[in-house]
Amino acid sequence: MRDAAMSPARRLRNIIGGSAGNLVEWFDWYAYAAFTLYFAPVFFPKGDSTAQLLSTAAIFAVGFFMRPVGAWVMGVYSDRKGRKAGLTLSVTLMCTGSLIIACTPGYASIGVAAPALLLFARMLQGLSVGGEYGSSATYLAEMATAKHRGFWSSFQYVTLISGQLLALLLLILLQSTMDEADLKAWGWRIPFFVGAALAVVVFWLRRRLDETRAFAGDISGAPKSSALLLIMKHPREALLVLGLTAGGTLAFYAYTTYLQKFLVNTTGFSKDAATQISAAALFVFMLLQPAVGALSDRIGRKPVMIAFGVSGVLLTVPIMTALATADSPFIAFLLAMTSLVIVSGYTAINAVVKAELFPAHIRALGVALPYAVANAAFGGTAEYVALWFKSEGIESAFFWYVTGMIGVSLLVYLFMRDTKHRSLIVHED
Repeated sequence: MRDAAMSPARRLRNIIGGSAGNLVEWFDWYAYAAFTLYFAPVFFPKGDSTAQLLSTAAIFAVGFFMRPVGAWVMGVYSDRKGRKAGLTLSVTLMCTGSLIIACTPGYASIGVAAPALLLFARMLQGLSVGGEYGSSATYLAEMATAKHRGFWSSFQYVTLISGQLLALLLLILLQSTMDEADLKAWGWRIPFFVGAALAVVVFWLRRRLDETRAFAGDISGAPKSSALLLIMKHPREALLVLGLTAGGTLAFYAYTTYLQKFLVNTTGFSKDAATQISAAALFVFMLLQPAVGALSDRIGRKPVMIAFGVSGVLLTVPIMTALATADSPFIAFLLAMTSLVIVSGYTAINAVVKAELFPAHIRALGVALPYAVANAAFGGTAEYVALWFKSEGIESAFFWYVTGMIGVSLLVYLFMRDTKHRSLIVHED
């Protein structure tokens, strides 16, 4: 079905609107990671700092394990009811989870109920993000024109990184305007209230988006989306998503959410310096995404992913080893930035590659479910595995673990087709 009736201005408005909602989703999700160093003692008051971080990292991982459930439920929902409906539901769940975290008293007030409520809130947010990825990746890929699909789809990670960056910038603002004691006592709650309020705005915004023509025109007469249909009819594509995601998502979380803790817990920088280094690296990383997405529109998706795989295998251990002993914030920034340039070969285009693998009637589920499974297994556990290796005195083993998983994904990139030239997003734009 042709999209000629949609003007460029209207198409751009929809892409920006969908991206803005994605930003708030990921701000809420990453506020947890950005403020962990401050609220960990509130919910887990016993033990040393590494033990507290392990406890909060475990709950972070549990949130990831809820993502496959959210991907399954809301992937089916988006395939059957529309991309816009899935996006609206996901932001509602995220808002609820953020409010619970913002309002939950600490362990000293309500005992074990405090970490239990924190766990429940992260489970809700895990459901939300699990559905968000498939719906937003599909929405942006279907809304974009075929010629520039890589470029526009890269804005999923632009907004994802923007959400993480905004969480870090809010942390920097609070660090510069509040005493550390106040930040630990109650200031860490501020970002969760902010995220919940922004989610209300996004709910209104997403209600005004246009539905994609691919959903409206390409699913009539097709079988209804379900996990069984995905497994029976599209097993190869689902396994491809698992494989191409495993190394990329592990590298992404190692170089982003874990980086801040690594700079404090291993390299020895102050919390303020670690936050500033992370924020500066993430800002440049964000700017890289459209450029890499546009490059994939010119040379194909496959060469870009292979470049990430080869560079990640060769350079992860040297970069992380050097970062562990960096004594200058500028050197630490350069090393962090180098790792993020490498991982851009995955982040900028992974969403469009997955969307191009599946037909419209099962696209949201096909993108979301295997991706969420890989994220739960490798991305969500990245911090916990890294901290466990550190607690066992073999921290460098984590560097080799990341390298090995990137190598596994590299094998997938080498043998899969280039989806730019064989895309199943068949409607003409």
